[in-house]
Amino acid sequence: MTPLLDISELTITFGPRTGRVTAVDDLSLTVAPGEALALVGESGSGKSATAFAIMGLLPSTADARGSIRLDGDELLGRTDREMSRIRGRRMALVHQDPLAALTPVLSVGAQLAEAVAVHTPGIGRRAAADRVVELLDSVGIASARTRAAALPHEFSGGMRQRVGIAMAIAHDPELIIADEPTSALDVTVQAQILDLLDDVRARTGAALLLITHDLGVVARCCDRVAVLHRGVLAEQGEVRQLFTQPADGPLRTLLSAEAAPAGRPGSGGETVLRVTGLSKHYRLRRGAVVQAVDEVDLHLAQGQALALIGESGCGKSTVLREIIGLRTPESGSIELFGRDLADLRRRDRTVARQQVQMVVQDPSAALNPTMTVADLIAEPLRVHGAQRRESRARARELLPLVGLDPDHADRRPGQLSGGQRQRVAIARALAPEPRMLLLDEPVSALDASLRAGIMDLLTGLRRQFDLAFLVVSHDIALTRRVVEHVAVMYLGRVVETGPAGDILDRPLHPYTRALVAATSVLDVQAARAGEALLTGELPDPLDRPTGCVFLGRCPLAAEMSPAGRSVCAHLRPQLRRTGTRGVACHHVDPM
Repeated sequence: MTPLLDISELTITFGPRTGRVTAVDDLSLTVAPGEALALVGESGSGKSATAFAIMGLLPSTADARGSIRLDGDELLGRTDREMSRIRGRRMALVHQDPLAALTPVLSVGAQLAEAVAVHTPGIGRRAAADRVVELLDSVGIASARTRAAALPHEFSGGMRQRVGIAMAIAHDPELIIADEPTSALDVTVQAQILDLLDDVRARTGAALLLITHDLGVVARCCDRVAVLHRGVLAEQGEVRQLFTQPADGPLRTLLSAEAAPAGRPGSGGETVLRVTGLSKHYRLRRGAVVQAVDEVDLHLAQGQALALIGESGCGKSTVLREIIGLRTPESGSIELFGRDLADLRRRDRTVARQQVQMVVQDPSAALNPTMTVADLIAEPLRVHGAQRRESRARARELLPLVGLDPDHADRRPGQLSGGQRQRVAIARALAPEPRMLLLDEPVSALDASLRAGIMDLLTGLRRQFDLAFLVVSHDIALTRRVVEHVAVMYLGRVVETGPAGDILDRPLHPYTRALVAATSVLDVQAARAGEALLTGELPDPLDRPTGCVFLGRCPLAAEMSPAGRSVCAHLRPQLRRTGTRGVACHHVDPM
């Protein structure tokens, strides 16, 4: 079969004439019509550079040599104007971050209409508007005609990604390039987006070049996989064959990192955190109230790890902010190390700030780009009164503990990789010798091998210093690997809680079951046999259901009797406990 995309001896370099850096080295690759090819590899392996070269979007500092042919037509060497006639019509790009790809001040419908009109000269406004509604409806946006008037920030991450796919398929392109389209999404939304891409391919016959570092995604939806390692094509072949019998090389390393076994549980000791009936409501204009957290109970012991899991918008990060704020909560109570926050005096809060530290999702946003690594790590100690010499000595002592070399001390964040920046953030959190770490999606932006390395580091530090971890995550596989206890949150409430093995291997609540079912797995047969049991997205928090907040998406609802459904619609389920497990569902017994 004649390939649709034929890349031959592609070499991409960046930088000035002297000292240029090779990002892609002599790459040859093909994609057949209708085929789904995954391009995988660690960060910096040349995946995105390859995609931008195909689309003609490399920066002016880049130089691309070789050949890229689309159905026999050479793309390299064309002007931007010539490529503009091809982009969007014959091939399209789905970006990793749809919010950054969409103009924030224009409605979604207006931007889609522009994409429709650019390759359809003479199309009228009404015809373009009808096409917009058709596209939004085809990617699963409910009330498409109404939602077309919304601005991008009024859509959730999953809905924005659907808009990005709608824009990509506006002209039925022959090739869709998806650059990490699910990396920032929850597992349930990720499964929906992957199913949508499969459906688009089936309807349009388009080929898919999927750039990803998530091998579970590859197992679920791709025919072939090509592995890049430091810009060089290391191996390629059928997904089923390579995942079942990987040869020694980068793919085996990546698969091993994804499939690493769970760590040894912490021993547990005295209670370091007890949250009882915690609620946090945000009051908006015109009297509207968002119940971000609603009567949450949590318990965490010294040396153990508890994960809060659930989709974006369920209140996980709000819980962390309420704890790290070290102030009396709006409703309920928070006890740290046996002391109620409501009873803490100013000096007590200063001590507590040393004992509780936080590692955030994006270290780039948390680290001052003008400071050296040593000063960044030492800064928390300086805040608490340590002398400069003492604090810098502590910083240099921490570098090897987090896997950094001594010469990193004088570098700045911009000179570090993503994994190295996160190690700096961890060292900074460890500097005051805390007893508890709050980890807010600490590795979600990293590739598989870096995620594994950082989490192994954190697990080792937890054992070494007998730390307690409260982890926020939507990564089920990661949660299974590093924590002992899990609390599942949905729209501000805990709907299931208990030991991680019980919750993730034998989930009871229908929402937990949907989260686990949507999780990507490396077994190709199992990945393709699985179905996304959960449709739609979280309800509008301003229009909160009166009874069970999960009823509108619950897979059990279709099987309920009218009486059973009435109970769910009008009576809010309470968390019922049996031993260490608890579940909030009228139709599920925690036994």
